[in-house]
Amino acid sequence: MSANSHNNNDHHDHHDDEDEIHVSMCDYAIGFVLAVILTVIPFALVMGGVIQSSTTTALVILALGAVQMVVHMVYFLHMNSKSEGGWNMLGLMFTLIIVVITLVGSIWVMHHLNKNMMPSMNHEAIESIQQLK
Repeated sequence: MSANSHNNNDHHDHHDDEDEIHVSMCDYAIGFVLAVILTVIPFALVMGGVIQSSTTTALVILALGAVQMVVHMVYFLHMNSKSEGGWNMLGLMFTLIIVVITLVGSIWVMHHLNKNMMPSMNHEAIESIQQLK
């Protein structure tokens, strides 16, 4: 009986080291420093007026925001292609595809709605019509 209980304990106590995520305080510190840097840069760009074009500033901020999301996922959520047998990465890719489809579709619809709307009358045209009466 002791042989069976010993075999069962070995079976239940066995952990694969490949599936475990080994995290050190250094990893958290690197993630924190990167997150702070990626927060300070956009703040400095906006407050300092470094880039004159607001469109370029917005694109730079969006790019830095995307990089910061990756930093958070890697250093704090410990997501990689091996975690959870790859299911985390598959779920993330599916989510990103749905978000991109939703955003691009919404922008496309709003652009075409704006383009196909009747032109609004300007104030000069309204005044000239009122003077004719």
